[in-house]
Amino acid sequence: MNVIFLGPPGAGKGTHAQLLMNELGIPQISTGDMLRQAMKAGTEMGLSAKRYIEAGELVPDEVVIGIVKDRLAADDCKNGYILDGFPRTVKQAEALDQFAQIDVALNIALADEVIISRLSGRRVCLKCGATYHTSTMQGEKCLNCGDPLVQRRDDAPETVKNRLAVYAVQTAPLIDYYAGKGLLKTVNCEPEATVQENYARVRETLGLK
Repeated sequence: MNVIFLGPPGAGKGTHAQLLMNELGIPQISTGDMLRQAMKAGTEMGLSAKRYIEAGELVPDEVVIGIVKDRLAADDCKNGYILDGFPRTVKQAEALDQFAQIDVALNIALADEVIISRLSGRRVCLKCGATYHTSTMQGEKCLNCGDPLVQRRDDAPETVKNRLAVYAVQTAPLIDYYAGKGLLKTVNCEPEATVQENYARVRETLGLK
């Protein structure tokens, strides 16, 4: 199964993609993670992408498309994959059509006010990558390695609002694009539900037994 996870930033795409990856044994391909790794390593691509990400803007198509095309050619993608964070524009979707066959585009729907609260409360450990939320944090240090927890610049409230505005203009049209191809399925995730309860909704929408 070749799946695209659609939905605004903070809707839970990464969490549900990881659960599906573990269940089906296919890779979760997150362009966000790949870009952050490149930024941390200080590569040319990472440095050029950094200014866009920190401003809540989209990284140029030619950079992201090249990364994804190379990744889908890897051996572990032969039996399926989950695209998380790509495509983000119709132009990227059209480029993806040239080198990939998508089975379903799953749109995860969640209200903007829930997303703003969820993302602006997120804290991360820069040393080990662990993620926490202010609503459940036990202190200001990572429970895994003891390093301080910080708020990423792209999780600041004003940046989150900008990211949602960018999504509405540039990424939301993907819903119409994949609906027109007969590939779109939408799941409404409830903010008060547990991760497992919402994942059960994802599985049902995908038609998994």
